[in-house]
Amino acid sequence: MDTQRLILFLVFSFSLLFLWEAWQKHANPPPARAPQGTSSAPAVAEKPADVPAASLPAAGTAPPAAPTSAAAGTVSAVPGSAVRSAGGAQLVEIKTDLYTAKIDPAGGVIAEIALARHRDATDAAKPYLVVQRNEARTSIAQAGLLGEGLPNHRMSYEVLPGPRELPPGAESFDVMLAATGSQGEKVVQRLTFHRGSYLIDVAFEVTNGGADPIAPFAYYQLTRDTKTAVPQSSWTPVSYTGPVVYNETDKFKKVDFGEIDKLAADAQRKPPYTPKADNGWVAMIEHYFVNAWLPGQDHREREFYTRKLDGGLYATGVILPFAPIAPGATGTVKVPLYAGPQEQDVIGKLAPGFDLVVDYGIFTVLAAPLFWLLKWLHGLIGNWGWAIIAMTILIKLAFYPLNAAAARSMAKMKLVGPKLKALQEQYANDKQQLQIKMMEMYKKEKINPLGGCLPILVQIPVFIALYWVLLSAVELRYAPWLGWIKDLSAPDPWFILPVIYAITAYLQVKLSPTPITDPVQAKVMQIMPVAFSVLFLFFPAGLVLYWLVNNTLQIGQQWHVNRMLEKEAEAAAAKRR
Repeated sequence: MDTQRLILFLVFSFSLLFLWEAWQKHANPPPARAPQGTSSAPAVAEKPADVPAASLPAAGTAPPAAPTSAAAGTVSAVPGSAVRSAGGAQLVEIKTDLYTAKIDPAGGVIAEIALARHRDATDAAKPYLVVQRNEARTSIAQAGLLGEGLPNHRMSYEVLPGPRELPPGAESFDVMLAATGSQGEKVVQRLTFHRGSYLIDVAFEVTNGGADPIAPFAYYQLTRDTKTAVPQSSWTPVSYTGPVVYNETDKFKKVDFGEIDKLAADAQRKPPYTPKADNGWVAMIEHYFVNAWLPGQDHREREFYTRKLDGGLYATGVILPFAPIAPGATGTVKVPLYAGPQEQDVIGKLAPGFDLVVDYGIFTVLAAPLFWLLKWLHGLIGNWGWAIIAMTILIKLAFYPLNAAAARSMAKMKLVGPKLKALQEQYANDKQQLQIKMMEMYKKEKINPLGGCLPILVQIPVFIALYWVLLSAVELRYAPWLGWIKDLSAPDPWFILPVIYAITAYLQVKLSPTPITDPVQAKVMQIMPVAFSVLFLFFPAGLVLYWLVNNTLQIGQQWHVNRMLEKEAEAAAAKRR
């Protein structure tokens, strides 16, 4: 297969890939959320089924059952919203340097987190809601206790006095909610907010007011619908949205909504993750952002679960046991909640495997070091666009010997073009003999007809890996370059880069040897720049920038080698005379 055929094959392969992705989106749309009238609360908030039941052993006692409606405390059936709580009270608004959060006193549910440094995908004037409960979407964080008469995320809490905004100079502050269990247990839910962090520590402090020891459980769960907050083009792969479970046994396991549907329909079906372990965490991920409960790696036994709920909602969570609490004593369980962007230099330090939520697919082995290099260059230059250009130059330098050999082979092919044309005319009716004579000429002239293929084969994986970096790295979301390019992760709004690419691609074709053995192929090669440019209309601007710079450097290298070989040929001809 010669270079032109290889390029043509790659063009059609990419086209088929994007058409397949578009068809998959059309044929398999995410399940629609069931209608809920004008209510803005998740329907699950009114049903005991949304409270999990633990099966972990607790100090020799039988595991507690899920609370019934009679034991659920003072639960209101009034729908909640992002402004009012389920009990009709005002939500508690919390402000830090990175976000504004809203806590519902009904259950201590974290009902909204608006990120100050990240903007809404459809309205840049609004903050991005990584946690929300409103008419449009549901994606909330819930926590509670399992045990007879203990408060869960459906019981009303009393909001204790304290700061609601990060005090000047303080590194953290607490918001406390209090409730009383049916057996006299005093429960405080303590939420600790930190400066410069998207972590919220959610702790339950249980004081045993009875005469017998108790061994309750704490559960931490994330509940959401199937909708995506970030619009996705039909020409780009669908980024995963849904639950993930991580532990050292199974590593990173996606449990998509369809799998949860199957688990709900078949009680005998085993989940794709180990339900019980002494390590690990759970999360709900979406494009660029993640909500996750991150229990400490203290080898405390924990139980993971995923569940289908009413109203088109799904939940994933983790259950942890308290150590037995003697009468009059206080026991504590604390689990941090991370609700924020998938910033790779941050999340990788929070828990083992947490950096895997940034999903590069099968190209992780290339995409991860590419992002590291890109981030390092960004630290030096301060602009992601110029960092992409610098990275392209470095990659080109790394493969310079390979590209130089390919360029020399291509230039020689162009110089022997007249001889090849003569062979074509001589053996026009004998294709087999023509191929034999051509191979003899290649051998004599020391030309490798496949020499131009290898650089392309090397560049394609890098191209695809960079594509996934631009698609998945939140650091490049809304990252500007210059002038009209305000977001390198989105297509060029004015199509300037694709047009310039088309010009460079056309020049590159002109510098390459013409496939004279196949006139139809020669015509196809002429229109390939247009075909590729049409595809690039839908590609992230950063990716088109990479390919444009790469093409420009390749043209310069090919032109230089062509000139050098022409001079060598002229010198050789002068000696023969």
